[in-house]
Amino acid sequence: MSSREREAHTLAGPYAMDAISEPDRVRFERHLAGCQECAREVASLREATARLAAATAVSPPPALKERVLAAAAATRQQPPAVAPAAAPRPWYARAWPARGPARIRLALVTAAAAVTAVAVLLGVNDGSMRDQLSRDQASSQQVAAVLTARDATMKTGTVRGGGTVTIVMSGSMRELVFTAADLRALPAAWGYELWLAGPDGDRPVTMLPAARHGMAGPVVATGLRPGDHLMLTAEPAGGASRPTTPMMFDVVL
Repeated sequence: MSSREREAHTLAGPYAMDAISEPDRVRFERHLAGCQECAREVASLREATARLAAATAVSPPPALKERVLAAAAATRQQPPAVAPAAAPRPWYARAWPARGPARIRLALVTAAAAVTAVAVLLGVNDGSMRDQLSRDQASSQQVAAVLTARDATMKTGTVRGGGTVTIVMSGSMRELVFTAADLRALPAAWGYELWLAGPDGDRPVTMLPAARHGMAGPVVATGLRPGDHLMLTAEPAGGASRPTTPMMFDVVL
């Protein structure tokens, strides 16, 4: 296999996320027409992306529309500015086409600004809420970076007791994104805890957030090591330093 063909395989992740330059899109689609492996990977990554979108979807407050319309009505509109003719820029100052991850980062920054604007419209002025918004924006950027990594791969599996798991992993970043669907409901004082396990023992990752619309996650696990396993157990709600119940999910990364 030529180096150009190998490189084409690495474009499946950015292509599935629509985070790819136009020349690369054309080249990859020519490759995709004859590569069943990439076709399956693109379909799987698009399914994972849809699940992540459903897991993180939030319904806007009922009063948001009225507040946005009121703010728009009270804001004076400015006429479009006429820019003076610009002198030709030298070759070294010209912008090159954005690569996939750069486009995703730009979209996320725009979305983050929109979230902040909504918070202002709703009168969110306290520091704790702004801190939460900043954390949510950082988490979204981290998830997107893994999903659009050139070496992103996906694994799925079933959870003992009920439920399915989707993992998107980047070996170069040593990170993965984990989501679960249709997990069995646990007693109020219990929750699901995610673990990494390797030659040096078990390492807690995080407690899964409460499921919404049947989806738990996405959460990011960092610091992956060669030979690691990703595992899931049911633990007391505060979390445990070591697994105390049988593994409900265990996959070699």
